[in-house]
Amino acid sequence: MRLRRPLALLSTVAAATLILAGCAGSPDAGSTPTPTKSSSTCVLDTQAGATSDSVKVDGSGLDAKVTVPKDAKFADVERTVVKKGDGKDITPTDFISVRYQLIQADTGAVLDTSKRGPEGVLPVLLNPNTPQQMYDMTMSPIFLIATECMPIGSEAVLALPGDKLGENQPSVVLYVQTLEKLPTVATGKDVDPPAGMAAVKLDKDGAPTITIPKTDPPTETKIGQLKQGDGATVTANDLVTVQYRGVKWSDGKEFDSTWSRDAYPSQFPATGVVKGFQQALIGQKVGSQVLAEIPPKDGYGAADDSNELKKETLVFVVDILGTTPVEKQ
Repeated sequence: MRLRRPLALLSTVAAATLILAGCAGSPDAGSTPTPTKSSSTCVLDTQAGATSDSVKVDGSGLDAKVTVPKDAKFADVERTVVKKGDGKDITPTDFISVRYQLIQADTGAVLDTSKRGPEGVLPVLLNPNTPQQMYDMTMSPIFLIATECMPIGSEAVLALPGDKLGENQPSVVLYVQTLEKLPTVATGKDVDPPAGMAAVKLDKDGAPTITIPKTDPPTETKIGQLKQGDGATVTANDLVTVQYRGVKWSDGKEFDSTWSRDAYPSQFPATGVVKGFQQALIGQKVGSQVLAEIPPKDGYGAADDSNELKKETLVFVVDILGTTPVEKQ
Protein backbone atom coordinates (compact mmCIF):
# COMPACT_ATOMS: atom_id res chain seq x y z
CA MET A 1 0.00 0.00 0.00
CA ARG A 2 1.54 3.31 -1.00
CA LEU A 3 1.52 6.44 1.08
CA ARG A 4 -0.42 9.18 -0.65
CA ARG A 5 2.41 11.70 -0.51
CA PRO A 6 5.01 13.26 -2.83
CA LEU A 7 8.31 11.46 -3.41
CA ALA A 8 10.22 13.73 -1.02
CA LEU A 9 7.81 12.94 1.78
CA LEU A 10 7.91 9.24 1.03
CA SER A 11 11.64 9.40 1.64
CA THR A 12 11.08 11.40 4.82
CA VAL A 13 8.83 8.69 6.19
CA ALA A 14 11.28 5.98 5.16
CA ALA A 15 14.10 7.74 6.95
CA ALA A 16 12.07 8.20 10.10
CA THR A 17 11.18 4.53 9.94
CA LEU A 18 14.85 3.60 9.87
CA ILE A 19 15.63 5.98 12.71
CA LEU A 20 12.95 4.44 14.92
CA ALA A 21 13.81 0.89 13.92
CA GLY A 22 17.39 1.42 15.00
CA CYS A 23 16.31 2.62 18.43
CA ALA A 24 13.20 0.66 19.25
CA GLY A 25 13.25 -2.41 17.03
CA SER A 26 10.70 -3.17 14.34
CA PRO A 27 8.01 -5.85 14.19
CA ASP A 28 8.39 -8.97 12.10
CA ALA A 29 7.16 -8.74 8.53
CA GLY A 30 3.39 -9.08 8.40
CA SER A 31 2.92 -8.57 12.12
CA THR A 32 0.66 -5.97 13.69
CA PRO A 33 2.39 -3.45 15.97
CA THR A 34 1.07 -3.73 19.51
CA PRO A 35 2.64 -0.95 21.59
CA THR A 36 2.01 -0.79 25.31
CA LYS A 37 -0.44 1.99 26.09
CA SER A 38 1.24 2.87 29.38
CA SER A 39 4.66 3.34 27.81
CA SER A 40 6.27 6.59 28.98
CA THR A 41 9.91 6.17 27.91
CA CYS A 42 11.12 8.45 25.14
CA VAL A 43 11.98 6.57 21.96
CA LEU A 44 14.59 9.05 20.71
CA ASP A 45 14.36 12.12 22.97
CA THR A 46 15.72 14.15 20.05
CA GLN A 47 17.81 17.15 21.15
CA ALA A 48 18.17 20.65 19.80
CA GLY A 49 21.09 21.54 17.55
CA ALA A 50 22.45 24.41 15.52
CA THR A 51 20.10 23.77 12.60
CA SER A 52 16.84 23.32 14.49
CA ASP A 53 17.74 26.30 16.68
CA SER A 54 18.26 28.45 13.58
CA VAL A 55 14.78 27.85 12.14
CA LYS A 56 12.65 30.95 12.68
CA VAL A 57 8.94 30.60 13.45
CA ASP A 58 6.80 33.74 13.30
CA GLY A 59 3.24 33.17 14.49
CA SER A 60 1.74 29.79 15.29
CA GLY A 61 -0.27 26.98 13.76
CA LEU A 62 -1.15 27.22 10.09
CA ASP A 63 -0.53 30.99 10.20
CA ALA A 64 3.09 30.48 11.24
CA LYS A 65 5.81 31.59 8.84
CA VAL A 66 8.60 29.03 9.03
CA THR A 67 11.94 30.23 7.69
CA VAL A 68 14.95 27.97 7.24
CA PRO A 69 18.33 29.76 6.85
CA LYS A 70 20.00 29.20 3.50
CA ASP A 71 23.21 28.14 5.22
CA ALA A 72 21.60 25.61 7.59
CA LYS A 73 23.89 22.56 7.79
CA PHE A 74 21.41 19.72 8.57
CA ALA A 75 24.14 17.54 10.06
CA ASP A 76 21.80 15.40 12.18
CA VAL A 77 18.18 14.89 13.25
CA GLU A 78 17.45 17.74 15.66
CA ARG A 79 14.44 19.11 17.51
CA THR A 80 13.99 22.52 19.06
CA VAL A 81 10.99 23.38 21.24
CA VAL A 82 10.08 26.91 20.17
CA LYS A 83 7.26 27.23 22.68
CA LYS A 84 6.84 25.11 25.79
CA GLY A 85 3.29 24.22 26.73
CA ASP A 86 1.86 23.72 30.21
CA GLY A 87 0.04 20.41 29.67
CA LYS A 88 1.02 16.86 30.51
CA ASP A 89 4.06 15.39 28.81
CA ILE A 90 3.37 13.54 25.57
CA THR A 91 4.23 9.85 25.72
CA PRO A 92 5.10 7.56 22.78
CA THR A 93 1.63 5.94 22.69
CA ASP A 94 -0.59 9.01 23.04
CA PHE A 95 -3.43 10.07 20.75
CA ILE A 96 -3.09 13.82 20.22
CA SER A 97 -4.35 16.64 18.02
CA VAL A 98 -1.94 18.85 16.09
CA ARG A 99 -1.51 21.57 13.52
CA TYR A 100 1.57 21.20 11.35
CA GLN A 101 3.53 22.32 8.32
CA LEU A 102 6.16 20.34 6.45
CA ILE A 103 8.76 22.58 4.78
CA GLN A 104 11.35 21.76 2.12
CA ALA A 105 14.46 23.40 3.51
CA ASP A 106 16.23 24.53 0.33
CA THR A 107 13.21 26.15 -1.33
CA GLY A 108 10.98 27.04 1.63
CA ALA A 109 8.09 25.29 -0.16
CA VAL A 110 5.31 23.95 2.06
CA LEU A 111 4.96 20.27 1.14
CA ASP A 112 2.05 19.44 3.43
CA THR A 113 -0.09 20.89 6.23
CA SER A 114 -2.97 19.92 8.49
CA LYS A 115 -5.33 22.38 6.77
CA ARG A 116 -7.57 19.58 5.43
CA GLY A 117 -8.75 18.89 9.00
CA PRO A 118 -11.55 20.77 10.79
CA GLU A 119 -10.14 24.19 11.81
CA GLY A 120 -6.81 22.98 10.45
CA VAL A 121 -6.50 20.32 13.16
CA LEU A 122 -5.77 16.62 12.63
CA PRO A 123 -5.54 13.71 15.09
CA VAL A 124 -2.26 11.81 15.32
CA LEU A 125 -1.87 8.36 16.88
CA LEU A 126 1.71 8.09 18.09
CA ASN A 127 3.29 4.68 17.62
CA PRO A 128 6.74 3.61 18.82
CA ASN A 129 6.51 0.63 16.44
CA THR A 130 6.44 1.67 12.82
CA PRO A 131 3.21 0.58 11.07
CA GLN A 132 3.66 -1.87 8.23
CA GLN A 133 1.35 0.25 6.08
CA MET A 134 1.14 4.04 6.18
CA TYR A 135 -1.76 5.66 4.40
CA ASP A 136 -1.25 9.29 5.36
CA MET A 137 1.31 11.74 6.70
CA THR A 138 -0.39 11.66 10.12
CA MET A 139 0.61 8.00 10.51
CA SER A 140 4.28 8.88 10.00
CA PRO A 141 6.68 8.19 12.88
CA ILE A 142 8.20 11.65 12.40
CA PHE A 143 5.34 12.98 14.56
CA LEU A 144 6.54 10.75 17.38
CA ILE A 145 10.08 12.09 16.99
CA ALA A 146 8.79 15.66 16.89
CA THR A 147 6.38 15.58 19.86
CA GLU A 148 7.38 12.92 22.39
CA CYS A 149 8.37 13.93 25.93
CA MET A 150 7.35 17.58 25.65
CA PRO A 151 4.24 19.09 27.26
CA ILE A 152 0.95 19.38 25.42
CA GLY A 153 0.57 22.95 24.16
CA SER A 154 4.17 23.01 22.95
CA GLU A 155 5.39 23.90 19.48
CA ALA A 156 8.53 22.42 17.97
CA VAL A 157 10.58 22.23 14.80
CA LEU A 158 12.15 18.97 13.69
CA ALA A 159 15.07 19.12 11.25
CA LEU A 160 15.62 16.04 9.06
CA PRO A 161 18.77 16.01 6.90
CA GLY A 162 18.46 15.12 3.23
CA ASP A 163 21.39 12.70 3.40
CA LYS A 164 19.33 10.54 5.79
CA LEU A 165 16.40 10.52 3.40
CA GLY A 166 18.08 8.92 0.42
CA GLU A 167 20.17 9.89 -2.56
CA ASN A 168 19.59 13.43 -3.84
CA GLN A 169 16.75 14.09 -1.38
CA PRO A 170 16.23 17.55 0.12
CA SER A 171 16.32 18.26 3.83
CA VAL A 172 12.98 19.05 5.46
CA VAL A 173 11.65 20.78 8.56
CA LEU A 174 8.47 19.75 10.34
CA TYR A 175 6.83 22.47 12.42
CA VAL A 176 4.19 21.05 14.76
CA GLN A 177 1.84 22.64 17.28
CA THR A 178 0.41 20.18 19.82
CA LEU A 179 -3.07 20.98 21.08
CA GLU A 180 -4.52 18.32 23.36
CA LYS A 181 -4.49 14.66 24.31
CA LEU A 182 -7.51 12.97 22.77
CA PRO A 183 -9.71 10.37 24.49
CA THR A 184 -9.23 6.70 23.67
CA VAL A 185 -12.84 5.75 24.42
CA ALA A 186 -16.08 7.07 22.91
CA THR A 187 -17.25 10.19 24.76
CA GLY A 188 -20.60 10.75 23.05
CA LYS A 189 -23.99 10.99 24.75
CA ASP A 190 -25.51 7.67 25.83
CA VAL A 191 -28.53 6.68 23.76
CA ASP A 192 -31.10 3.94 24.25
CA PRO A 193 -29.60 0.61 23.13
CA PRO A 194 -31.09 -0.80 19.94
CA ALA A 195 -33.90 -3.30 20.59
CA GLY A 196 -33.28 -6.91 19.64
CA MET A 197 -29.53 -6.54 19.13
CA ALA A 198 -26.67 -7.88 21.25
CA ALA A 199 -26.43 -6.49 24.79
CA VAL A 200 -23.34 -4.45 25.67
CA LYS A 201 -21.95 -3.64 29.10
CA LEU A 202 -18.90 -1.43 29.63
CA ASP A 203 -16.37 -1.86 32.43
CA LYS A 204 -14.86 1.08 34.30
CA ASP A 205 -12.23 1.56 31.59
CA GLY A 206 -14.77 1.47 28.77
CA ALA A 207 -14.05 -2.04 27.50
CA PRO A 208 -17.25 -3.73 26.28
CA THR A 209 -18.64 -7.11 27.19
CA ILE A 210 -20.97 -8.40 24.46
CA THR A 211 -23.84 -10.82 25.14
CA ILE A 212 -25.35 -12.52 22.10
CA PRO A 213 -29.18 -12.73 22.06
CA LYS A 214 -30.83 -16.14 22.02
CA THR A 215 -32.20 -15.66 18.52
CA ASP A 216 -31.17 -16.61 15.02
CA PRO A 217 -28.34 -14.48 13.60
CA PRO A 218 -29.36 -11.63 11.28
CA THR A 219 -29.28 -12.18 7.52
CA GLU A 220 -28.60 -8.49 6.86
CA THR A 221 -26.09 -6.19 8.54
CA LYS A 222 -27.63 -4.32 11.47
CA ILE A 223 -26.11 -1.11 12.85
CA GLY A 224 -27.10 0.48 16.15
CA GLN A 225 -25.76 3.35 18.23
CA LEU A 226 -24.83 3.13 21.89
CA LYS A 227 -23.30 6.62 22.14
CA GLN A 228 -23.92 9.61 19.87
CA GLY A 229 -20.83 11.71 19.21
CA ASP A 230 -20.74 15.28 17.95
CA GLY A 231 -17.37 15.34 16.19
CA ALA A 232 -16.40 15.17 12.54
CA THR A 233 -18.28 12.74 10.29
CA VAL A 234 -16.38 9.74 8.92
CA THR A 235 -16.32 9.58 5.12
CA ALA A 236 -15.23 6.80 2.79
CA ASN A 237 -11.95 8.63 2.06
CA ASP A 238 -10.93 8.94 5.71
CA LEU A 239 -8.37 7.29 7.91
CA VAL A 240 -10.19 6.35 11.13
CA THR A 241 -8.92 5.74 14.66
CA VAL A 242 -11.00 3.33 16.74
CA GLN A 243 -11.23 0.98 19.67
CA TYR A 244 -13.20 -2.18 18.95
CA ARG A 245 -14.08 -5.65 20.14
CA GLY A 246 -15.35 -8.38 17.83
CA VAL A 247 -17.02 -11.63 18.89
CA LYS A 248 -18.62 -14.54 17.01
CA TRP A 249 -22.40 -14.89 17.11
CA SER A 250 -22.06 -18.69 17.23
CA ASP A 251 -20.33 -18.87 20.61
CA GLY A 252 -19.80 -15.30 21.83
CA LYS A 253 -16.03 -15.73 21.81
CA GLU A 254 -13.74 -12.84 20.96
CA PHE A 255 -11.75 -13.13 17.73
CA ASP A 256 -10.20 -9.66 17.60
CA SER A 257 -10.00 -6.64 19.91
CA THR A 258 -7.92 -3.56 20.58
CA TRP A 259 -8.88 -3.97 24.20
CA SER A 260 -6.86 -7.17 24.30
CA ARG A 261 -3.82 -5.27 22.99
CA ASP A 262 -3.29 -2.94 25.97
CA ALA A 263 -6.34 -0.89 24.92
CA TYR A 264 -4.19 0.77 22.25
CA PRO A 265 -6.38 2.13 19.42
CA SER A 266 -6.16 0.95 15.84
CA GLN A 267 -5.97 3.13 12.73
CA PHE A 268 -6.90 2.20 9.16
CA PRO A 269 -8.78 3.47 6.07
CA ALA A 270 -12.57 3.47 6.45
CA THR A 271 -12.81 1.25 3.36
CA GLY A 272 -9.95 -1.01 4.44
CA VAL A 273 -12.18 -3.37 6.43
CA VAL A 274 -15.02 -5.80 5.60
CA LYS A 275 -18.22 -4.32 4.17
CA GLY A 276 -20.24 -4.58 7.38
CA PHE A 277 -17.52 -2.84 9.40
CA GLN A 278 -17.43 -0.08 6.80
CA GLN A 279 -21.15 0.45 7.34
CA ALA A 280 -20.48 0.86 11.06
CA LEU A 281 -17.96 3.64 10.36
CA ILE A 282 -18.97 5.72 7.34
CA GLY A 283 -21.48 8.43 8.22
CA GLN A 284 -20.87 8.19 11.98
CA LYS A 285 -19.53 11.08 14.04
CA VAL A 286 -16.36 11.03 16.14
CA GLY A 287 -17.22 10.25 19.75
CA SER A 288 -19.88 7.69 18.79
CA GLN A 289 -20.00 4.09 19.93
CA VAL A 290 -21.54 1.75 17.38
CA LEU A 291 -22.86 -1.82 17.57
CA ALA A 292 -22.70 -3.86 14.37
CA GLU A 293 -24.07 -7.33 13.63
CA ILE A 294 -22.55 -8.59 10.38
CA PRO A 295 -23.64 -11.77 8.52
CA PRO A 296 -21.02 -13.72 6.54
CA LYS A 297 -21.88 -12.06 3.20
CA ASP A 298 -20.80 -8.67 4.61
CA GLY A 299 -17.98 -10.16 6.67
CA TYR A 300 -15.53 -12.85 5.62
CA GLY A 301 -17.98 -14.86 3.49
CA ALA A 302 -16.08 -13.90 0.35
CA ALA A 303 -12.75 -14.92 1.86
CA ASP A 304 -10.88 -18.05 0.88
CA ASP A 305 -12.00 -21.35 2.40
CA SER A 306 -9.15 -21.36 4.90
CA ASN A 307 -10.50 -18.30 6.77
CA GLU A 308 -11.96 -19.56 10.03
CA LEU A 309 -14.49 -16.70 10.10
CA LYS A 310 -15.86 -17.40 6.62
CA LYS A 311 -19.21 -18.75 7.88
CA GLU A 312 -19.43 -16.67 11.04
CA THR A 313 -21.81 -13.83 11.84
CA LEU A 314 -19.70 -11.18 13.57
CA VAL A 315 -20.64 -8.71 16.30
CA PHE A 316 -18.55 -5.58 16.84
CA VAL A 317 -18.64 -2.73 19.32
CA VAL A 318 -16.68 0.19 17.87
CA ASP A 319 -15.61 3.42 19.59
CA ILE A 320 -14.93 6.04 16.90
CA LEU A 321 -12.10 8.21 18.24
CA GLY A 322 -10.88 10.23 15.28
CA THR A 323 -11.11 10.64 11.54
CA THR A 324 -8.56 12.09 9.13
CA PRO A 325 -9.31 13.14 5.56
CA VAL A 326 -6.58 11.51 3.48
CA GLU A 327 -5.09 13.97 1.02
CA LYS A 328 -5.32 12.87 -2.61
CA GLN A 329 -2.24 12.69 -4.77
